[in-house]
Amino acid sequence: MEQTEEHTEEHADEPDEPTVDRNDRKERIGVVESAKMDKSITVSVRRQMKHPMYGKYLERSSTFMAHDEEDEAREGDTVRVMETRPISKNKRWRLVEVIERAK
Repeated sequence: MEQTEEHTEEHADEPDEPTVDRNDRKERIGVVESAKMDKSITVSVRRQMKHPMYGKYLERSSTFMAHDEEDEAREGDTVRVMETRPISKNKRWRLVEVIERAK
């Protein structure tokens, strides 16, 4: 009952477990509004939209709660956040990098 080389070569040619491709995560750039919580920040993301009837460009903003593991972001910093799995009731984003420090 010895294992021959033929059997070991067959197993080497078989592919490993199939890799699952996942979708790209959404990323947003915004300004930190609040960093008073432990490991959490509030990020305000601004965008421009065109008014459907009048065509004037309006500025709108959305606020996201983001996970900041090292507590590195401070109020006023410009940061990049990425969509992630739900971390808590309101947190669905995590901090990727601090782009610019507040002055």
